[in-house]
Amino acid sequence: MKKLFTLILIAGFAIHSAWAGGIMTNTNQSASYIRMLARDASLGIDAVYYNPAGLTRLSDGFHLSLSNQSIWQTRKIDNTMPLLNSGYYQGDVSAPLFPSVYAVYKTGRLAVSGGFMPVGGGGGAEYERGLPSFETTFAAVPAQLTNFGLPTNAYDIDIFFEGSSIFFGGQLGVSYQLADMIDVYGGLRYVTATNTYKGHLRNFTVNPAHPLNPGGGMVSGSEFLNNLAAVASGAAQSVQPLIDGGAGSLTLDQAVQMTLISEEQAMQLAGGLGAMYDASMTINQVQGAYSTTAMTAAGFAGELTDRRVDARQTGSAIAPLLGVNLQLSDQLNIGIKYEFLTKLELENDTEIDETGMFPDRAKTRSDMPAMLSVGAAFKATPQLNIAGGVHYYFDKSADYGKTVGGTRVDNDVVIDNNFIELALGLEYDVTESLLVSTGYLRTITGVNEKYHSDLSHSLSTHSIGLGGRYAINDMIAVNLGFLMTFYDEDQKEFTMQGLPPFTEIYNREVMVFAIGLDFTF
Repeated sequence: MKKLFTLILIAGFAIHSAWAGGIMTNTNQSASYIRMLARDASLGIDAVYYNPAGLTRLSDGFHLSLSNQSIWQTRKIDNTMPLLNSGYYQGDVSAPLFPSVYAVYKTGRLAVSGGFMPVGGGGGAEYERGLPSFETTFAAVPAQLTNFGLPTNAYDIDIFFEGSSIFFGGQLGVSYQLADMIDVYGGLRYVTATNTYKGHLRNFTVNPAHPLNPGGGMVSGSEFLNNLAAVASGAAQSVQPLIDGGAGSLTLDQAVQMTLISEEQAMQLAGGLGAMYDASMTINQVQGAYSTTAMTAAGFAGELTDRRVDARQTGSAIAPLLGVNLQLSDQLNIGIKYEFLTKLELENDTEIDETGMFPDRAKTRSDMPAMLSVGAAFKATPQLNIAGGVHYYFDKSADYGKTVGGTRVDNDVVIDNNFIELALGLEYDVTESLLVSTGYLRTITGVNEKYHSDLSHSLSTHSIGLGGRYAINDMIAVNLGFLMTFYDEDQKEFTMQGLPPFTEIYNREVMVFAIGLDFTF
């Protein structure tokens, strides 16, 4: 049971995995991004996030951008372990409110900017019937009881887990135009992180064939085993007078023949041991078997009791940001940005922990990695803009708080290569007021099989975005975007004593709607 709940501890690091971006980082930070997917050389207001050095290319005055995304994700897991009631699990993740706010004041060669956005996480996950890692321990119980001499072939359990994660970033910085072609930026981002976990494992039932369950129906596993422990302890004590009288080396049949016990008592003692009983067993051995049964059943019952978790983790950190913008011509612009490592340490605030896995005030690392982005935008014709971008995440040098076999490990143990994003986007001006756009994003994860679990896995993706922008007047424009993300299925092999190897297959789907308003004053 302790091992099972260790996985709940890991759960939070899965929940705040990014929607678009790296393993931990969200890069879907504007409605313009959703409709185009390549904004790293942006000279619009969302350049506060994507290309802050390029903000000096805005017109003088105050600029404001407000956008929201509504995001839905479905996580699908298929587990082929033969003992599970059902191997299909689904988690529903939603973030109906995913806001981004940017403000810029530009004067001459100088631009001062600020932003507020969910740089990581941003949603809540709900697993109504738990996950394989929660259930496999219980699915093996019928086989374990059968091996213990209690024939059992069915189980049921109420498993529920929900969690949420949000990493908000508040950003301030200054951009300056050094020359006609070169702009630079320096800034800071303050990140606050909050993870929440609530869950339970309760009402575990089994159908052992035993005199204590004469109907063979489903009964509480812990209650049955506690009753069995009490009865077994009583049976062990009941033969102590025979042992004290020197009859410990006799079999039950011999004790009946010598009228030390009745035939009915012998049948009860033999029947209580079920498949463990052998007619050649001595009374000493019968007592030992009952004592072992009592101790084992009591320990087993303790592992099957109801458990609850209600915990919260919080932390904060500051990371520097640097940027360079190169406007090589009226047609070609290049944006470069580097985000330094955000070294986050999260502290537990625990209300209920019946698992021992969320000690109050304990601390866990959950970094956001350093990231380098490089983008280019090329005005191929007066109407057509072609943009591309690359994001490179330094995952291996960060600390995501990962564990393998219950032991904390560095990222380079579970990550072979750093995460990469490649984006291509197109914008076309239909009229002076209306443009349409589309984009493609490919992400390539570098994790190895050790990284994966049902709650924490990283998959490569393909995303398609489309939408448009409409300028209501010179001061107000509306952006609309739609995004679909398709994941490359991956899997992990598992072994369990007494079973053939089995596989766990991971997949997801994501859909995003976005709307944004840009204001120029």
